[in-house]
Amino acid sequence: MSRKRDSQEAEATLHGDVSSLGTTGLNAQERLKNESGQPAGRRGSWMTVMIIAVVIVGWLFVSARRQSRGLPAGNTAMADVPTRYQADRAMRYLQEICKIGSRVTGSPGMDQQQAWLKGFFAKQGAAVSFQNFEIRHPEDGSLVPVSNLVATWFPERPKRFLLCAHYDTRPFPDSDPRNPKGRFIGANDGGSGVAALMELAHQLRDLPSEIGVDIVLFDAEEFVWMQGRDEYFLGSNFFAEKYRADPPDIRYESGILLDMVGDRELKIYYEANSLRYARDVARGIFQTARSLGVDAFVPRSRHRIEDDHIPLNEIAKIPTVDLIDFDYPRPGFGVPSYWHTEQDIPENCSGQSLATVVWVVHQWLLEQASVVSANVSGDQVGTNGIGAN
Repeated sequence: MSRKRDSQEAEATLHGDVSSLGTTGLNAQERLKNESGQPAGRRGSWMTVMIIAVVIVGWLFVSARRQSRGLPAGNTAMADVPTRYQADRAMRYLQEICKIGSRVTGSPGMDQQQAWLKGFFAKQGAAVSFQNFEIRHPEDGSLVPVSNLVATWFPERPKRFLLCAHYDTRPFPDSDPRNPKGRFIGANDGGSGVAALMELAHQLRDLPSEIGVDIVLFDAEEFVWMQGRDEYFLGSNFFAEKYRADPPDIRYESGILLDMVGDRELKIYYEANSLRYARDVARGIFQTARSLGVDAFVPRSRHRIEDDHIPLNEIAKIPTVDLIDFDYPRPGFGVPSYWHTEQDIPENCSGQSLATVVWVVHQWLLEQASVVSANVSGDQVGTNGIGAN
């Protein structure tokens, strides 16, 4: 399986498993045949028809329930996003990223993206640096340069937070049913987190006086040319190992990973590993979304995802959540998936979705200032992610 593994534990619990229901039907027919020692005849045929009908109705019911949790294309039905978070601007960032084309680790497209983003974040008041290292190409063994981009605001402040995404793209759209070796743009998976953090950067000059932020863009998240052979998360693993070996004077309170947050039909559920490692952070973010009236954040677990937050939690011990809409474009039987296909393009993404996620994350950051104040006055550990583990 791929690195974003989907267990859908909650769905199995809530709705049952349609395939197992079908097996039950077949077993019932087989029992009829075995008990009489001969085929069940018309009685068995009618029972088979009834069982099949029940299975189909159940299947359609589950599909309808899942589909209802999606939203009509281009209409995320969310609370009005304040104008300071500009959906059109965020979408332009995503389009500019995708105009570069493929941004595979070590490629000319990645070099172009890095130069552009370095200049962009510097203009937003950040100190920009790169973590550089090399890996071996899994196909031919050649050396490949890898660079995590780090944009820093207010490194001296006592409460620091990590906001991150990956900015590389997969070499090929290997899940595309028609052209798995075609051109992969990676608008949602690779571009949306970057565009959202670019939009968020416009807000980071004016953080509360206690709060500092690092935006980190991980390279080589999916430098995968053969599934099952090649390793994921090379950039975030390097970052986490370096953080553990040489921790900064002021450590991160917690982190937020943005991945696949541009879906036109945005629905972000609790990610199961985020609840495992950083439950208070996750609950705090979803509570912020609820207070803002953002229904696109659904406080229910749906997927267990392996992503860049795993090394951050396990190696660096930074309680980090993964905000990800893995159902792209929506859950439901018969709905095509754009993930790792040639259909992962800007036209299937939304600036409104990007701006909504930015709004929630920024407001959550601002709330941390009040939590900090409460901690100082009460000498206690607050909620909303402070001190989570």
